[in-house]
This record gives sequence, C-alpha cells and structure tokens, in this order.
Amino acid sequence: MNSSSAVTLRAATAADRALLEGLMQFYIYDFSEFARNAADFHFNAQGAFEPYPYLNQYFSEPNCWPLLIYADGAVAGFALVNQHSHLTGGVIERNMGEFFVGRPFRRNGVATAAFHKILELHPGQWEVAVALKNAPARNFWPRAIAAAPRVSGIEQVEGDGDHWTGPIWSFKAHP
Repeated sequence: MNSSSAVTLRAATAADRALLEGLMQFYIYDFSEFARNAADFHFNAQGAFEPYPYLNQYFSEPNCWPLLIYADGAVAGFALVNQHSHLTGGVIERNMGEFFVGRPFRRNGVATAAFHKILELHPGQWEVAVALKNAPARNFWPRAIAAAPRVSGIEQVEGDGDHWTGPIWSFKAHP
C-alpha cells in the first residue's frame, strides 16, 4: 500500500459479524502488548482470544456504529463508534470505542484517512481515549486529530485513573 491508496468506509451489518470477529482477534493480539495483566489475554481452548464482549451492542443499540475500513478495495480494519465518555460526567456525541488498521496497511496514511472519513460521516462532539501504555496510539491520535479538516476545540486531558488511565482528546467535528 502507499499514500495514494483509496480509503473507503462501509457500515458493518450483521452479515459482517464474522469478519469483525476475525479482525478483532488481530486487534486484541496487537493490544495484548500493552496489557497491564497478561492473564486477560490468554488463548482459549480454540487457540483464540475470547470474543470482544461489547460487539453485540454495535449490532443492537441505536447509538453504536460498527464500520469497516477498506484500502484499495481490500479490508484494512474497523472502527467501533459509540457514545461512551471516558470522563466522569462527560457528555459526548461520538467516541472512538475501538479503532484498528491491520499491519499491512499501517504507516502510509490509511488510518488517518479512515479517521477523517469517520469524522465526516459522524460529525459532533468527539472523544478519543488512549490507553496509557499504548505508545503508538498516543503518537498517532494527536497528529490525526490535528490534521483533520473541520475540527475545532481540541483539548487533551488525562484520565482520572479510575474511569480511564491515559490521555483523552475531545474536539468538535463540524459537518
């Protein structure tokens, strides 16, 4: 892939559930590197990670949006958008619940382009929270947010250590 890759999004449907479950295994594997407790990332009897516990809500709740990311027509990753704030008493319209771009598609603009397209599709008051130990994400998100068109009011705070441990960016994405 290169920086001229065509990046597109598609809303995931129930028919895409197996695809999302498969991609989630790679996401969990990548995330296991930053685990506080390695026991949370043991393989099950089938040699896989336990299923992502919140996937059902993305197909059943009205304020959850599962999205598939494509680069040049190939599945490249996913985004799970919801309305859960990581700040005590926080009120938002959109939260990047989970975001994953597979390794073959990284470091060439696919993730940034996908994020910017997500903001176009879902304008509003946003929050992006990053786990403290996830250094690659802590580097990616401030750059991707700052480079986004039609974004204002970018603020970063640290989680309270109870509801969230790590940086939380909030901003407004305008239509």
